[in-house]
Amino acid sequence: MSKKHQRQKQRKSFPWSLVAIGGILLLIAAFFISNQGGAGGGTPSIVVDQQKIDYGDVKFGVEKTFAIKVTNTGDGTLRFKEEPYIEVLEGC
Repeated sequence: MSKKHQRQKQRKSFPWSLVAIGGILLLIAAFFISNQGGAGGGTPSIVVDQQKIDYGDVKFGVEKTFAIKVTNTGDGTLRFKEEPYIEVLEGC
């Protein structure tokens, strides 16, 4: 065989082993991406320490503040999609 024929033969071989290794690495990466359940894979459950806050009669223009404790008792990550709001049930 001539050197020219040997070079052409070498160029025609395709690195199938590299393709196989790349495919395996892609499968491993897809597995790890799909199993990132630690970032919210469970079900969140919200508990608030006070269901009702009563200040009594408050004059108009007087600001009152309060603190409530919100706890996630579930096994998933608790995320608010919108800003939480307070509903005034009585008075105004």
